[in-house]
Amino acid sequence: MKQRLKLLLTGLTVLAYCPLHLQAADRFAGVTVSTLPLGAGVFMLTGAGGNIGVSVGDDGTLIIDDQYAPLAGRIEAALAALGGGRPRLVLNTHHHQDHVGGNAEFGRSGVIIAHGNTRARLRTVQGLPASALPLVTYTDTVTVHFNGEELTLIHLPKGHTDGDTMVWFKNANVLHMGDQLFNGAFPYIDLNSGGTLDGYIANLRRVISDMPSDITVIPGHGPVADIRAVARCLQVIEDTRQLVSRALAAGKDDGEIAEDLASYAEWGQGFISIERWIDIIKRDQAQRGSL
Repeated sequence: MKQRLKLLLTGLTVLAYCPLHLQAADRFAGVTVSTLPLGAGVFMLTGAGGNIGVSVGDDGTLIIDDQYAPLAGRIEAALAALGGGRPRLVLNTHHHQDHVGGNAEFGRSGVIIAHGNTRARLRTVQGLPASALPLVTYTDTVTVHFNGEELTLIHLPKGHTDGDTMVWFKNANVLHMGDQLFNGAFPYIDLNSGGTLDGYIANLRRVISDMPSDITVIPGHGPVADIRAVARCLQVIEDTRQLVSRALAAGKDDGEIAEDLASYAEWGQGFISIERWIDIIKRDQAQRGSL
């Protein structure tokens, strides 16, 4: 009887475990990595996670970010379809796993470059293999010459995180902004990783003032953008922050504040709903001692 009970309990444990296991394994089963040409040997790959920038040419393959670890094989297949091989260079825009999950795989044969704060934060991730860490770091700017292109990595301080990098393809006139741009959506500002709302706004203003007006912009998330889209994002962030600040000063609760932001409902996409955006603004203000 005890043996039968043991077998029954074992069977129930397996049944309870398998769906969760399969769910985790199948999370990326339906993901397709798609390619969008941007001209002059520069492409954008989409799949799950952050958008990937690509350069393919005589010097080999360079990628900017590499999404989640389980997608590395599909990313490599997409690069092969473009005539490229495994990346010689991998540029990280910041440390979040939806942008650097493929580092462990691609770092085995390529050199990873990132801001120093990105490497520092990745070093705190338990169980992360050495191949996932940037081998080359920089402080303010650094230039990479690859495939006849001049790529400038520019640090954007205290924005999405404290280690954000945007990558400017000067010849192709393309800019990869990482998560300093969520095109058409409220941004996620990682307040626990050195991100600030003031810094995010300042970085968007810098892009608008310093970059060519006709530049093509690869956002961290969302469709390909331009300077007008960056300006629109800036306007929405500034307008909604002002609305939230006024509502808080008037003693309104979160539900009432959400009603004040109803006209921006379409910007509450993905995991940054209007309610979460309000919370980010409130937490940012609290950290600055504004409340």
